[in-house]
Amino acid sequence: MATLPGCGFLQAYGMTELSPVATFLSPKYHALDGPSAGRLRSAGRAAHSAEVRIVDEQDHEVPRGTVGEIAVRGPMVMNGYWKQPELTAQALRGGWMHTGDLASMDDEGFIFIVDRAKDIIITGGENVYSAEVENAVCQHPAVAMCAVIGIADPNWGERVHAVVLPKPGQTVTADEIIGHCRSLVGGYKVPRSVEIRTEPMPISGAGKVLKTVLRAQHRP
Repeated sequence: MATLPGCGFLQAYGMTELSPVATFLSPKYHALDGPSAGRLRSAGRAAHSAEVRIVDEQDHEVPRGTVGEIAVRGPMVMNGYWKQPELTAQALRGGWMHTGDLASMDDEGFIFIVDRAKDIIITGGENVYSAEVENAVCQHPAVAMCAVIGIADPNWGERVHAVVLPKPGQTVTADEIIGHCRSLVGGYKVPRSVEIRTEPMPISGAGKVLKTVLRAQHRP
């Protein structure tokens, strides 16, 4: 926004199964001050063709401000997965597309995404959203890329583990990453272990870190 002050920014949230958009954050809410400020971390509100709600594990809509799974219905939702009836029934149960994304919704209908449901780390009975910890780690000036996963721990069930790729020509230690995170996230969210990689992260065709591969590398 600072680099291109004459441009209006629009962002959207969706997935292939939604053809592909469910929500929009319009240029009006890309504001740093004034009555429309405070929405930059939001993925916006439901598109005209979509109904969006946040539900719990029993598919009941949760109170506003509570984290749950994003569910969407409307004419743009897919008919199903090709030749996968069981997966289709699970994803489209009750007539709503269950996205697998976790978010909260405020009183005005803006959604705030926190993580993928499958990426939640449960450590000592506390839920840790990996995306929040990754955002903290990536604020370190020497970090090019990181991924945060849960790995087995005999005392905590899972522990927060950060996999870090430094920028070319720079170095960083595990202790530096841990100390850096202590000032940005709650104590139970701080990585208890850090792996500094010298090789590239496993990446999908869409450019996302393959956490399934990283988890498999740390499975007993």
